[in-house]
Amino acid sequence: MRDREWYLDRMQAAEMWKVSTGKGITVAVLDTGVIPSVSELTGKVLPGKNFVDPQLGAHKDSDGHGTAMAMLIAGNGVNGQGVKGLAPDAHILPLTVFGSTKESATNSIPALVSAIRYAADSEAKIINMSLAYEYFTPDQDELTQIQQAVDYAIKRGKLLLAGTGNRGDKENTFAYPAATIGVVGIGAVDKTSSVTKFSVSGPQVALAAPGDEIPILCGGDMPGYCKSNGTSQATAIASASAALIWSMHPSWTGNQVLRVLMNTAGKPTEGAIPSRYIGYGTVRPRLAVLGDPGDPGPADVNPLVAARSPKSPSASAPSGSGSPSNSSKSSASPAVSAKADDGKGVGAMVWIIIGVAVVVIDGAVFLLRRRASALRR
Repeated sequence: MRDREWYLDRMQAAEMWKVSTGKGITVAVLDTGVIPSVSELTGKVLPGKNFVDPQLGAHKDSDGHGTAMAMLIAGNGVNGQGVKGLAPDAHILPLTVFGSTKESATNSIPALVSAIRYAADSEAKIINMSLAYEYFTPDQDELTQIQQAVDYAIKRGKLLLAGTGNRGDKENTFAYPAATIGVVGIGAVDKTSSVTKFSVSGPQVALAAPGDEIPILCGGDMPGYCKSNGTSQATAIASASAALIWSMHPSWTGNQVLRVLMNTAGKPTEGAIPSRYIGYGTVRPRLAVLGDPGDPGPADVNPLVAARSPKSPSASAPSGSGSPSNSSKSSASPAVSAKADDGKGVGAMVWIIIGVAVVVIDGAVFLLRRRASALRR
C-alpha cells in the first residue's frame, strides 16, 4: 500500500515526519461519518456529532467516504499496510452532514451549516469539507447561512477547505462551499503536477493538491482498498498539509497557515496568478516544515478575502471569470496552464474520484440529487 501512495514520496513526507507529524492538531471532517475501528485510525477519532441522524452518532459510515478522507489525513499505515496519512499524528473530529435516508438528504445544508459552527467552537483547527454541491445551487437564504457560518469559523481562527468538484470535463459551475468567500477551494493534480481533467476550474480554486490514483478504503459493501481520483482526496491532503505546518506553529491562526500555504505553493508555470485551474499553486508543505515558512502575516486577515473578489452569485464575479450563471461551460484547462513548478518534483497535488471510488462519492451525489428533487417539489 505504501508503494502506491506516490504523493507521499513526491511531497517528501518521510523527511517532514522527522520534524512534524501533525501532533496536537485536530481536523474536523464534515462528511458521511468516520469509523474509528479501522486499523489506520485506532485512537485518533474523537466522539464527534451526527447532524442528520443524531441517534446514530458520528462513528457510523455506511458510505465509507468520510472514513477514507480521515485516513488520508491521519492514517497510521503501520508497516506499509493500510493507508498512511500525510499527518499521521493528527486527530479527527467526525461531523456527519450526509445520511442514508431521504429525510437526512433534504437536511444536508442545515446540517452543513450547523457542523461548521460546531467545528468553529471545538478544539479542531482545520475544517475539512471533501464535498461539493455540484448538481444544484443552494438558494440565496442557504448561501447566506453558509457564508455566515464560514465567517464565524474564520473569526474563531479556523481554516476551512473544500473540494471544487469533479465535473471539470463536463462543466465548470460554482460548487459550494468551495465557492463561499473565505473557504479554500482545492483542485486536483496528477503525478506530473498537471491539473486533472475532472477538476473543476474557476476563481473559486485557491490551491491544488494530489488527487489522481489515490488509494483509499473502498467503502460501502466493497472490501479492501481502491484506486481513486477526486478533489475530495485533494482536499484531505491539503488539510493534512496544513496540519503539518500548524503543528509547528500552534499559536498561528488559520489565516496565517493559509498565507504560508499560498506563499510556498508551486506556482503555475505560465499564465496569471491565481490560476483558474490551480489557484496560487500546488501545496508544498515541505518548504514550510523543512525550511523557512516566511512571514505568516496578520492573524486576523484572510488572504483570500483580501486578495480576491467575492465569489457568491449575489456579488460580482472576479475579473475574467464571467458570472456563475454564464461560465459553466468553460473548458477544462490546457496542460500548460494547469502545470505547476513543483520545485524538484515536490509539487502539491489535487485528487479526483473515478472508477470504483465514484461509488463512494456518488453516495453524497445521490443525496444531493434527491435534495434537488425535493426543492423542485
